[in-house]
Amino acid sequence: MSEKRKVTVDGEEFEVEIEREGGSYRVHVGGMSFSIEMGENPNRGKTARKPRNSRKGKVSGVVSSPIPGKIVSINLSEGDEVSEGDVIMVLEAMKMQNEIQAPIGGVVTELNCSPGETIEANSPLIVIDPGQDVD
Repeated sequence: MSEKRKVTVDGEEFEVEIEREGGSYRVHVGGMSFSIEMGENPNRGKTARKPRNSRKGKVSGVVSSPIPGKIVSINLSEGDEVSEGDVIMVLEAMKMQNEIQAPIGGVVTELNCSPGETIEANSPLIVIDPGQDVD
């Protein structure tokens, strides 16, 4: 079974199709085909990955969008209690609906947006006070 990937070689990006052939790989790019063999690396595939939800330092309770979009729905009101990971709003950006999760648990102290509103990137939308954590 082959899969498509984007790779960068000497600063140039290529879309390639990769399929495994025994101990090597067959790579198709730009109408050409290459066989790739990888040397033995005892650490390959054994790197410890950081747990997805692990965070270093203090996490802000300010929720903002990294890109402009439109607020589809808001699942809370000012004064509501939320837990970390709760879906607090749905944002449509680039024709995709994205569920925005609470970065921390606490109480909603500010609600600076409403459904149907178009928002700019990095503007504070919701503020959660972690001092009143519900977890």
